[in-house]
Amino acid sequence: MTSLALRPLVLDTGDTAWLLVASALVLLMAPGLALFYGGMVRSKGVLNMMMMTFGALGVIVVVWVLVGYSLAFGDDVGWGLVGDPTQFFGLQSLMSEDSNGDGTVPRILFAVFQGLFCVITGALVSGAIADRARFGAWLVFVAVWTVLVYAPVAHWVFDFSAGDHVGGWIANDLGAIDFAGGMAVEICSGASGLALALVLGPRLGFGKDPMRPHNLTLVMLGAGLLWFGWFGFNAGSALAANQTAAIVFTTTLLAGAAGSLGWLLLERLRDGHATTLGAASGLVAGLVAITPSCGSLTPLGAIAMGGVAGVVCALAVGLKYRFGYDDSLDVVGVHLVGGLIGTFGIGVLGSAAAPTGVDGLLYGGGVDQLGKQLVGGGAVLVYAFVVSGIIGVVIDKAMGFRIHEEHELTGIDQVVHAETAYDLHATAGARSGHSVLGTMTHREDNE
Repeated sequence: MTSLALRPLVLDTGDTAWLLVASALVLLMAPGLALFYGGMVRSKGVLNMMMMTFGALGVIVVVWVLVGYSLAFGDDVGWGLVGDPTQFFGLQSLMSEDSNGDGTVPRILFAVFQGLFCVITGALVSGAIADRARFGAWLVFVAVWTVLVYAPVAHWVFDFSAGDHVGGWIANDLGAIDFAGGMAVEICSGASGLALALVLGPRLGFGKDPMRPHNLTLVMLGAGLLWFGWFGFNAGSALAANQTAAIVFTTTLLAGAAGSLGWLLLERLRDGHATTLGAASGLVAGLVAITPSCGSLTPLGAIAMGGVAGVVCALAVGLKYRFGYDDSLDVVGVHLVGGLIGTFGIGVLGSAAAPTGVDGLLYGGGVDQLGKQLVGGGAVLVYAFVVSGIIGVVIDKAMGFRIHEEHELTGIDQVVHAETAYDLHATAGARSGHSVLGTMTHREDNE
């Protein structure tokens, strides 16, 4: 994450326009993820899966404005662990131009941009517990998780001057690199998802019944929207319309393409088929891996990073069957594993020719940066896993986190939301059978 502390003191209209567009692109990732996840579940749970994303969006943006941004980007209150929770309460203090400090973009816009990162991270967690979580309990979880997990991790990882202190301990003291959220978004969401999957337990029939994606068209559409939005996610993190943003845009494009090809190649060699689900999943795996490293790699390095992520993540998604944890939509296999690959990969493939200016092992940089990346990524993994698990257990004991077995069998859409995604046998029509709608309905019923 580019530091605003190193930027000129005058707001720039070009930078501001770019960050406005980038923020909108990141917001688009929420419905993109809803479609991607919605297509991957069974038809009786598609609406609930989409609602978990939109519910997270509603809860997180409110919590973020109230206290999340202050915790993540407020003045450090001790040892680089967390920001002052009251500093930017309600973002009231960011309403005037005098609040913009030393950046070239309005700080309130930066706050919104970062809040949308939190939205995507929280929504990603829901994929690990698809088809079996109570909706109310999920909303409580994401509210508490934003305060206790994401905001502190963002403070550790992102290099941003909110006062005299620049960044938290991972960015400032350790010197690990996370340009756009490999640790704060990908590793954090994957570790949190794994913890919740263990707390809730597997779906009924997991490992025995087929639980195939019900609509691969939605999956492909969602993946396309995610890729489109990811350019705002990564290139927007340059916080300027400049050469860095252009390089990051390029590496993001290349890694996504290479990730898709890597996953498809493995499928073809292993299973004899190259699937649409594999193409979409490989695309996301490549994008996940490039998120922390997009400012640290050359174009060739981005291709290598994406390709490796596509292959390794394709292998990793099968671990849930070996170890018995039900990560419904492969949040662990894609986001945790892909985030680790991208974070650690900076220490191997990083090039000083890239914007972050650090050489990895293959460019003669030695193991120093790799060690920093290992410590930073490992710390986020452990913290997110442990604290998310504790939050999940407390909510489960207090109000129940998992739906009733009978309701799970009936279908979570019908029981929780009193709706179904596909009303294929509608009987309600116009009062008169002579209307066009009534005639069509009558004809369809007879057919």
